[in-house]
Amino acid sequence: MSPAGGEQSGGGGAGSEPPAANVSGTAHKALRINLDTETYGTIAEIGAGQETARWFFRVGGAAGTLAKAMSAYDMVFSDSIYGSAQRYVSRERLETMLDHEYGLLVERLNARRGEGTRFFAFADTVAAHSFKHRLDGHGWLGVRFQTHPRQPPSQIVLHVRMWDKENVQQQEALGILGVNLIHGALYTWETPAVLLDALVEDVTAARVEVDMIEFQGPAFEGIDNRLMALRLVQDGLTNAAMFTADGRVIQPADALYKKAVLVERGKFHPVTRADMDMLHSAHERFVQEAQVQGESVITLLEMTLNSLTNGDGKSIDPHDFLERVDTLGTLGQTVLISNYGEYHRLAAYLFRYTHKMVGLAMRAASLKAVFDEKYYADLAGGILESFGRLFKNDLKIYVYPLQDPESGERIGAETLQVAPNLKHLYAYLLENDYIEGLEDVDPDCLSISGRAVLECIRDGNPNWERMVPEPAAALIKARGLFGYRG
Repeated sequence: MSPAGGEQSGGGGAGSEPPAANVSGTAHKALRINLDTETYGTIAEIGAGQETARWFFRVGGAAGTLAKAMSAYDMVFSDSIYGSAQRYVSRERLETMLDHEYGLLVERLNARRGEGTRFFAFADTVAAHSFKHRLDGHGWLGVRFQTHPRQPPSQIVLHVRMWDKENVQQQEALGILGVNLIHGALYTWETPAVLLDALVEDVTAARVEVDMIEFQGPAFEGIDNRLMALRLVQDGLTNAAMFTADGRVIQPADALYKKAVLVERGKFHPVTRADMDMLHSAHERFVQEAQVQGESVITLLEMTLNSLTNGDGKSIDPHDFLERVDTLGTLGQTVLISNYGEYHRLAAYLFRYTHKMVGLAMRAASLKAVFDEKYYADLAGGILESFGRLFKNDLKIYVYPLQDPESGERIGAETLQVAPNLKHLYAYLLENDYIEGLEDVDPDCLSISGRAVLECIRDGNPNWERMVPEPAAALIKARGLFGYRG
């Protein structure tokens, strides 16, 4: 443990060299914090060295910033400080660290310097790449801070995955990310979008993936964390983000660990009875699979960035986005936002976190699009490579039938027509139970179109109410969603 007191000989203590004026990037941020006489805090890091604290000592002047910098690697030492833990790299452990360090800081220093000081506590708990830990590095980082002296604290918590293959590179990336987070909390907390954009400066999203972030406290009362999750995906900081029906952002690894997963992709603009009938029918079949019986199952309703826009994946209306997820929330659904246009990329993402079975529920029209070879021009092996990736693990597609608007004929998995050169491939997948048609469906739902429902809502045609689940319809009417005018 290194107290950053004035008597310390190194790292900017009394008698050290004045900090250099020509620093930039991460060093500039660390130096700005060191020279700010109104900020004072502690840094506690476990799992990848004291990489964040090292930046403050490296640039000079740390004695004016850090009350304490520490690591507690041994479990006995860690438990004696923070209490016992089932998992040491977890959000629960991070919260315990922040509670302890921030509480101690205020308890010991508030009376003496609280009037003119903004206190902060930064903590991380990380499983970095090492001789014993050969898996991808990941960890939790958080900062608890005051926006003004004597004010109650706010907090930012995030989860990261580190893609560098060498331990020293992961340590370096973590240190930069830690400085960026502290700097953002202290100076750009009023503009969380700017804070997000700066999180991976000097490290890039190719080395560090931020797959979950949550803003809490009085500084962020007007912030909807679902929009922040969406922003992570839009900005390329992660490929997917997840949140529960009550709007709570969740970390994918925790949500999917050791669970069988059933996913339905759609626009949900708005959610219709057909969407829920498909999910219900697929779930009934999914839980009967031999590999799923007795397992914990999670269902996800997924929206891609393109489904939220006109196709560019960027110009997303936040109000429209929240209208969709709020109506899904009334139905108790967990939502996944992703930029995975191809299903094989979605499958790879899910199997990153679980080894249990994965089911994909989709309409017959969507399955027909999956068999369109133009979508696989970027793959050397074309559609065969895509399907090889899609089905290489324990995955199955459940096909919801569609009703031909002219003939009224039901088109399902057995009768779906694909390109002539792909008929044998389709037959192989069907016969070997990679694809299964859903038969036990509500025939009244087959003709429901999300586009037609939206038009009815906007035109004031009351017929839409019978095509939307009752809780969602009630919310649409109560809050005037999707252009509803009453």
